[in-house]
Amino acid sequence: MNGWHDLGGMHGFGPILPNCNCDEPVFQDRWEARVFALTVAVEYLDKWNLDESRYAIEDQHPVDYLKNSYYENWLISLERLMVEKDLITNNELASGAMDVNATRNEFVPLHVSEVKRYIYEGGATRMDIKSSPQFEIGDMVSVANVNSLGHTRLPRYVRGKRGVVHEYHGAHVFPDQNALGTRIGQHLYSVYFTAAEIWGNVREANFGVNVDLWEPYLEVI
Repeated sequence: MNGWHDLGGMHGFGPILPNCNCDEPVFQDRWEARVFALTVAVEYLDKWNLDESRYAIEDQHPVDYLKNSYYENWLISLERLMVEKDLITNNELASGAMDVNATRNEFVPLHVSEVKRYIYEGGATRMDIKSSPQFEIGDMVSVANVNSLGHTRLPRYVRGKRGVVHEYHGAHVFPDQNALGTRIGQHLYSVYFTAAEIWGNVREANFGVNVDLWEPYLEVI
């Protein structure tokens, strides 16, 4: 979707500062760590996937998305999905108290001994599919200029642009369909774009970016 979360290439948000502050804590406050832990623990139940979670964050009013902090948006996504997947009720969310009469789905919780492995390994996205890749390394391609109404990993700033296939990653879960609960695989490529192609006349003539793009996003030139 063309939401405010897709900020790549937009003006007015200030410069990107590449030098990180190494003394900055991972979490700014303890509640952020708690939201992170809750999200990991609940996602382990496999009631939704990562792309559904991302779409729940994106599908907010633009004002709400931009005014919220990073982990506030995580919390909004978590609350929405837990209600939609019948893990909690709206009344429980509003009151903060468990409804003993609510219908519960049985599930196996994440054990403390599995937390580290689950976080570092994540979920597998590589898939075996029957179709052969349409493009080869070195092929010139054009990016489809489409405006998805749902979740997509196709950034606005490369739509309609031309690039060169730099690397082939194999077939991976296609996020646009995965966000709808349908797990299918599509071929995934790293496509190189020159700075001039994306931003027009620029001083950095030898500068460019690589963007990972699924095959349905690409068109033959």
